[in-house]
Amino acid sequence: MLTKKILKAVLNVKHTAIDDMKILPDGSFAIMVHPTKGEQCRCGICGKKAPYYDKGRGQRSWRTCDWNTNKVYIVADEPRVDCPEHGVVTAAVPWARHKSRFTKEFEELATWLALNCSKTAVASLLRVSWNTIGPIISRMKKELDPDPAKRFVGLINIGVDETSYKKGHKYITVVINHDTGKVIWAHEGHGKTIFTKFFKLLTKEQLASIKLVSGDGAKWIQECMDEFCPQAERCIDPFHVVQWATEALDEVRREAWREAQKKAKAEPKRKPGRPPKDAPKKDTTAKDLNGSRYALGKAPEHLTEKQEAQLAFIAVSDKRLYRAYLLKEKLRLIFQCEDVETAKTELDGWIKWAQHCRIKVFVELQRKIRRHYDAILATMEYHLTNAVLEATNRKIKLSIYMAYGFRNMDNMLDMIMLRCSDIEVRLPWEYNPVLPAVA
Repeated sequence: MLTKKILKAVLNVKHTAIDDMKILPDGSFAIMVHPTKGEQCRCGICGKKAPYYDKGRGQRSWRTCDWNTNKVYIVADEPRVDCPEHGVVTAAVPWARHKSRFTKEFEELATWLALNCSKTAVASLLRVSWNTIGPIISRMKKELDPDPAKRFVGLINIGVDETSYKKGHKYITVVINHDTGKVIWAHEGHGKTIFTKFFKLLTKEQLASIKLVSGDGAKWIQECMDEFCPQAERCIDPFHVVQWATEALDEVRREAWREAQKKAKAEPKRKPGRPPKDAPKKDTTAKDLNGSRYALGKAPEHLTEKQEAQLAFIAVSDKRLYRAYLLKEKLRLIFQCEDVETAKTELDGWIKWAQHCRIKVFVELQRKIRRHYDAILATMEYHLTNAVLEATNRKIKLSIYMAYGFRNMDNMLDMIMLRCSDIEVRLPWEYNPVLPAVA
């Protein structure tokens, strides 16, 4: 009797009676058990009492946490019941979840490890295939997050962005609550069709409560806002606006490099032998421009001495490229203005300068800035950025890298919600306090 109490305490199971224990030929332990009377003949889906139907597949085993280096299995009969709501289903057992071959404690440990360790580490430690971890994650997410709609209550400021999860333009759309900094929704794909699915999950009251929506310059964001929450203001993330200018600057740099390279090739070739002292030096402008990308892209306060020298060289050798650099820096500094009126004045000045700068890509950029003028000013007024969402996207990519990719999209989305939302994933002993020691 004492041994059975010890086994029950070690297994950390409730509503379970210990029948026997065996040591299998491979050194693993098999603990024969059965549910207590009150937990027998319950539907595996809803957990309600139901009439006995048949013995099902007979005796089954569930893997539980190892004892030192030995595997441990819980072995019991698994009959079927006839539930009035769900029909004939496998009876529930108190130590495992429905359709699982692992105990609750094992799945809790596996989920925590999967969120904090690499694929190889989890598979090696638990001695399971990585393919079994995905369904475990989904079952844990379903249990820990029974009502996902509760995250949509009280939404005021939200952010949306798409991030790639696989080569070949495979994207997922992620929505966060700026007030909590947590992911509230994620779905495969991107565009108006996908973002519309999010808004259709919200009630009229929840749609009416949304005041600010941050994102990049994608048209589908504004189209969805006009349809579902026209009262909300859109904020263009400063990172993306400066990125537009940086990409335009890089295009000007490439044009300057191509022109310098063409000019260098047109120069007459040197004759064999040592050149005379008064011979002109070889034109290295193309080479210098080719290595100036980081110097042009970085903020002045972060430049190294070598990059400062590159910038000084560009200011002398290529006025057009240097003018493009000044336009990019001017736009970046506008977002650092303390008040909206100053920012508006500076932005109007920048648009006028870019309109007459005689650089085609920046002329096109100022037209794009004009289209998003109100959204940019709203960003400066409310100081709402997608910085948290960009950090979340990085965390999502890291999760996918650690798992070496996912074959099942649902498992991947469940992993993202467990890691990036407000769901708290704890260790087994934090879910189920250890039973008191046997006297």
